[in-house]
Amino acid sequence: MIYRILNDQIEKKLADQKAIILFGPRQVGKTTLVESLLSGRNDVLRLNGDEADARELLSAPNVTLLRTLLGDKKILFIDEAQRIKDIGLVIKMIVDHLKGVKVIATGSSSFDLSNQVNEPLTGRKWEYLMTPLSYEELVKHHGALEEKRLLTHRMLYGYYPEVVSNPGNEREILFELANSYLYRDILTWERIQKPDRMERLVMALAFQVGSPVSYNELGQICGLDNETVEHYIDLLEKAFIIFRLYPFSRNLRNELKKSRKIYFYDNGIRNAVIKQFQPLDMRDDVGALWENFVVSERMKLLKNHRIFANSYFWRNHAKQEIDYVEELDGSISAYEFKWSASKSSVRMPTAFKEEYNPENMKDIHQNNYSSFLTY
Repeated sequence: MIYRILNDQIEKKLADQKAIILFGPRQVGKTTLVESLLSGRNDVLRLNGDEADARELLSAPNVTLLRTLLGDKKILFIDEAQRIKDIGLVIKMIVDHLKGVKVIATGSSSFDLSNQVNEPLTGRKWEYLMTPLSYEELVKHHGALEEKRLLTHRMLYGYYPEVVSNPGNEREILFELANSYLYRDILTWERIQKPDRMERLVMALAFQVGSPVSYNELGQICGLDNETVEHYIDLLEKAFIIFRLYPFSRNLRNELKKSRKIYFYDNGIRNAVIKQFQPLDMRDDVGALWENFVVSERMKLLKNHRIFANSYFWRNHAKQEIDYVEELDGSISAYEFKWSASKSSVRMPTAFKEEYNPENMKDIHQNNYSSFLTY
């Protein structure tokens, strides 16, 4: 079993009274992680929000009913909690009135679960995001040398646990993930009227990875108005399919301030969406694949280790740009992503350097990326 970094983070919080909320896409191992933490315990009540009887049990509870339901159990584990109506209020009752009972809830979409738990559980919860496996976790599992040998494979097929654990079946697994799970929560909760246009939007985003995107242009491609495009992108982000980077801007008048870049949490899902798994030497999107890989792995590192940094890109109207800007405790670092080490050299735009005086400036390429993606 591949050890997950979040295991340590969550295990430290088991002893207090606050609820633990674990978000993440379907099939990334949320249930497996929680079950590993609870292994060997006989004081756990397990409920699954995908099951009708579990939803019925928690449909309109009061403190007395919850106390009866839990009996002598000390932990309530609610899987797929976003399916249970008013789950935030249920958890609040337990946290406030059933001392000594720990609640752990998982959810595969944040657009419903977050809405239900954020206000009722203010000051009463710890939140974590679980992503597909990370480069760092695989390095710890079988060593840096082995993982570096698999770099081009990871750029094509990504890090979903089932994909990593079943070499030779990557394409079939990824197509099943993309077709069966990618839009499930969005279609369930938002009742999207035109799912085919949602799929076209995801494909358009996959082809524009690493480039600033225009909602107007995306709308023309997909047959959607700008407001709907923005709404769909927001849903895709809350379903943990994509994430956005916004432009870094402080003072300069010619900086882009309204643009954004969009990346996929997993390269394999990105390639499944466009149905392209040919080797790197047969592709014309290697730069985009590399950038998506490095940025998504950096995001995993920050989230896994609870490093609260701000992440941006930078570009001005003169088309000078920096792929990735990170701000941590007032310190600014700037990075360019180049697949080929031979073409790599730091050429920081003068306008950015003079205005922001970055502490670090570095190119990240296939010969030096490991230190950027491990803690």
